[in-house]
Amino acid sequence: MTKEEHNDAVNNDQPVLNNNGVDPLDMHNYRIEHLPKREKSGFEKWLAHIGLPLAIMVFILFAFVIELPFLQNIDPDTIVSLTAQVEYERIGSVAFSRSNSYMLAIFLAAIILWITQALPNYQTSLILIITLVLTGVLPEEKAYAQLGHRVMWLNIMSFILASMLVATGVAKRFALWFILRFGKNAGSIFLSFIVINTVLSAFISATTAKAAILLPIFMVIAAVYGARQGEGKNNFGRSIVLQNLLNINLGAGAFVTGSGANLLAAALIGGAIDGYVYFSDWLFAMFPVMVGLMFVGYILAMKVFFPIKKEERLPQIKGGMQRLQMEYKKLGKMGPNEIKAVIIFLAILGLWATDRLHGVSATAVAFVGGIVALLPRVGIVKWNEVDIPWHLLLFSAGAYTLGAGFGITDLPSISVNAFFDNIGIGDQTAFWKLYLLLTAVMVYSALVFQSKTMRAMIFVPIAIGVASRFGFPVVSLALPVAFMIEHVYVLPFNSKPAALLYETDMYTLSNAFRFGFAMMVIAWVLNIIMGETWFRFLGITPDGVFGIF
Repeated sequence: MTKEEHNDAVNNDQPVLNNNGVDPLDMHNYRIEHLPKREKSGFEKWLAHIGLPLAIMVFILFAFVIELPFLQNIDPDTIVSLTAQVEYERIGSVAFSRSNSYMLAIFLAAIILWITQALPNYQTSLILIITLVLTGVLPEEKAYAQLGHRVMWLNIMSFILASMLVATGVAKRFALWFILRFGKNAGSIFLSFIVINTVLSAFISATTAKAAILLPIFMVIAAVYGARQGEGKNNFGRSIVLQNLLNINLGAGAFVTGSGANLLAAALIGGAIDGYVYFSDWLFAMFPVMVGLMFVGYILAMKVFFPIKKEERLPQIKGGMQRLQMEYKKLGKMGPNEIKAVIIFLAILGLWATDRLHGVSATAVAFVGGIVALLPRVGIVKWNEVDIPWHLLLFSAGAYTLGAGFGITDLPSISVNAFFDNIGIGDQTAFWKLYLLLTAVMVYSALVFQSKTMRAMIFVPIAIGVASRFGFPVVSLALPVAFMIEHVYVLPFNSKPAALLYETDMYTLSNAFRFGFAMMVIAWVLNIIMGETWFRFLGITPDGVFGIF
């Protein structure tokens, strides 16, 4: 569209079409299914081609060829978990070391397949489960039972409840209402999305679902302020998309129910301490940290990375915000189902936040909520309206089965002990050195790993093993490591929301890397400061063990 055609359309209150003949203010144009699918790069295709043969080769080498000394000469005193000790006594040292070799081979092969995406993640998990059974690492009952893990049920119920919010339109209504009520100018629009992301994170455990809800809204706002896809990029568009990507993930990190990876980490830590990581524990520790990081991201984006010119702070398309008002009006008045959805979720959130008082687990609370939501006549959604991504659940089941294999072989603890013994680090290593190392590995591993669940599965058990070796409380190292799970916003392949929002073509790879990496470094430094201050106050960091300052 030429400048003259654009002006004529504006003056005649006609839709302003872009060069592709598309109305940039039509929210339906920004639904996920309408976004173009990004082609894999040459490097990604190469990885996918070599992934399967490389995984097979690595499995054969570590299972049958390479004999690692630390797996052949296992000291019973280095075995940490009770399950592993029982297994060691039952089958003997030789069989136990062979199980560890199989476990390591399966783990390395699965990591290769997950990273290269040579097979879909869920298919890798299915192969992983049956391989653990056929090699004798896990009995069938224990391997197959992971699909019934209580965290899996919490995930299923959370998807049912999230579907309730989406189907009734409550989530969309809240986001539109808040933007129209408080988004009076460019600055307040960005601040409004901080609040919106935080509130939605308390109710929706899938970061991709939040991205799908918010994407059409902030893309229309970006168009109103003159941002265009492709060659028409401007700092408003870069900032609003990348800040939302940041906040979608940081919001998830504020709640243990914010993502399946958080729930998995909490389950692993709970199993190691024979107790629970409560919803309230995670909330008190991370809510202020994550909200604080959102505001830091806002300041850096607006002042350093994507400063918006004075003229860009004014709407560029006449009647743009009115289009959002029209979308809001289409929703009509709140119906009975929306009101019931709000009541159910507020009740669930209240019970989650007070779980230490009543002792009812987050899974049980979500179970009751899901049942109520699905009740005929009384409920809100029908089963056919529920969007449960079973491929993600199968992937998670594989990760939990891998965790069961770690537990029965004690491979993480044995490997950690061998590593520290070989590099000559004694048992008197300062707590803060271990804290810095483990949290750094967790946060920066997000640059190369595709899955938060996979990172939780790898690094949380390592943190548990390190804490056990050096005699520190498990939560003092494992929880701060788990708190770094959600920093997956730097590169497009780091998370599903990152991949989704990259398809908007509103920013470049370098834009995302510079802003995201800066926030990642700040998040790590803040985690260190919290370890000495806020986490100590909460009892996560024991008195007298940090001392970095």
